Amino acid sequence: MAVSLTQGVNAQSSGAQDAASLRQVFQTITAESCPRFYNFHMHTVCSDGKLQPEQLMEQAIAIGLSGLAITDHHSTGGYFRAQRWLSSLQPAWVDDAENPASRPLPRLWAGMEITAELLADEVHILCYAFDPAHPDLHVYQQGQSVDGDARQAGRVIAAVHRAGGLAVLAHPARYKRSPQELIPAAADLGIDGIETYYAYNNPSPWQPSPRQTEEVRQLGDRLGLLHTCGTDTHGLDLLQRL
Repeated sequence: MAVSLTQGVNAQSSGAQDAASLRQVFQTITAESCPRFYNFHMHTVCSDGKLQPEQLMEQAIAIGLSGLAITDHHSTGGYFRAQRWLSSLQPAWVDDAENPASRPLPRLWAGMEITAELLADEVHILCYAFDPAHPDLHVYQQGQSVDGDARQAGRVIAAVHRAGGLAVLAHPARYKRSPQELIPAAADLGIDGIETYYAYNNPSPWQPSPRQTEEVRQLGDRLGLLHTCGTDTHGLDLLQRL
C-alpha cells in the first residue's frame, strides 16, 4: 500500500497544534499503549537526552509508533528538527511490513516539559499540541527553568492553554508531596491530564509501575482528567527511560 509522504507531512504540520485530535488519543490510552503504540515523554540532545531528534524519529518508525511527542525541557528545538527530518524524506512512503525502514510515519505533536511550582513543591508539566510560536510560551523556551510568578503551575497551565495546547502533570508519584495532594491541586488549576502510565523504577522491559498506576488512575478518573503515557527516555533507547 503506497502512502503519499507529502500528505503525511502536511497532516502532521496541520495537526501538530491540534489539541482536539490529541485529546481523542489520550482518551484511548491504556497500560498497553506505551512503549510500542504511543509515547508522549521523550528527550533529545536539545535538553538532557542522548538521542539526536532524527535518531529518535528513526527509532519511532522502526518501533511502529502511531503517535508521539518530543518533550525536551524548556525547548522545542528537538520537535522542529524532527519535523524538518520528516519533510526531507522521499516523496513516497511504502508500507512494507518486511522492511521497518518503510513503515508509515507516526503522528508527531508539539511537546515540551516545563518545571513549575505546585503546593511549594517542584513539579514538571508536560505540554502538548500547542503553538510553539505563541508569545506566552516564549519565556519557557529558553533552555532553563524560570523563576518568579512565571514558575507557578497555574501560570504555566494558563500559558499552555492560551497557546492552544494541553497540560499534563508528569510522573505524579515522583515528588515530595503525594499524588493525593498534587493531582487535585493541579486539577483545580485547570490541568488537562496526568501521566498515569509511568515506570518509576526503570524496569526492563519497560512497564508502568502497578501500584502507582492504579493510585494515579483512580484519582484521575475521579477528577475527570485525561491519562497519558511515556517512557521519559533520556538515553539511546525509546523502550527504556535510561
